[in-house]
Amino acid sequence: MSSYHQMCRWNSGKFYHHPALKDLRWYWRVEPGVHFFCDVDYDVFRYMEDNDKLYGFVINIYDSPQSIETLWPQTREFLAEHQEYIHPNNALGWLTDSKNRPEHNMKANGYSTCHFWSNFEVGDMNFWRSKPYEDYFEHLDKVGGFFYERWGDAPVHSLGLGLFADKEKIHWYLSSLFPLPPTLLMTPLIRHRFRDIGYQHIPYFNCPNSPKCKKRCKPGMFTDARGLDEEDCRANWFEMAHMN
Repeated sequence: MSSYHQMCRWNSGKFYHHPALKDLRWYWRVEPGVHFFCDVDYDVFRYMEDNDKLYGFVINIYDSPQSIETLWPQTREFLAEHQEYIHPNNALGWLTDSKNRPEHNMKANGYSTCHFWSNFEVGDMNFWRSKPYEDYFEHLDKVGGFFYERWGDAPVHSLGLGLFADKEKIHWYLSSLFPLPPTLLMTPLIRHRFRDIGYQHIPYFNCPNSPKCKKRCKPGMFTDARGLDEEDCRANWFEMAHMN
C-alpha cells in the first residue's frame, strides 16, 4: 500500500523535524496494539541521558531480503563519497554478517538484514538530525527505494546507527534469560543495562525475568508463532557489535 511506503519514509527521515518536536530531544515510539508486560517505574529518558546512550531497542530481527535488495548497494555508494561519516567504533560487522544467515546476506547484496525492530525505540533525535544521518537519508530518498522497493524505517535506522554511531551508545532493554557468554555478562556494558521492559509486537516478545512483570510474558520467550525462532538476531548483535 502507498500509505505504508509513505509511513516508512516518514519514520526514516521526517518525523523528527515535525514542528511539535522541534524543541525536544528524546522520544519513545509506542505503536497501536502492542503490549507492555512490566511496570516501568523509572524515567527511560533520564537513564539514556545519564548513561550517555542515544538509542534503545528490545527486539532485533532479520528483515525480508527481497524488500531491500538495493538498500545496501545504495548505502555503499553513499559511503564511497562520505568515508568520513563512518564512526571508528561502528557496528559494520553486525550489518554485513554472512555467517549466521548467509542466504539473507546474499539476497540483500551484502547486508545481513539484521535490524532493530523500530516499533519500539527510545531515541535521541539529535542523532537523526545530525549531518551524517541527514545526508544519508537524502541520498536514499533521491534514489527512490522507499517506493520502488520496500525500505522500512527499521533497516534504515539500523544502518544509520550501525555506521555513524558509537555502538557502545546503543542500548538493549534486555531479557535476563537471554543466554550471553559469561565474559560478556561481566562487562560494565551489560551490568548497567535494565532487564525490565517486557514488550510484544505480534509475533515477537521481549520477556524479562523480573518481579515487575506479569505472568502473561514467559521469561525468555521470543515468539509464540511456529518457525520464527530463527528470525532472532540478538545473538549477532552481541557477537558482532560488542565482542569484536
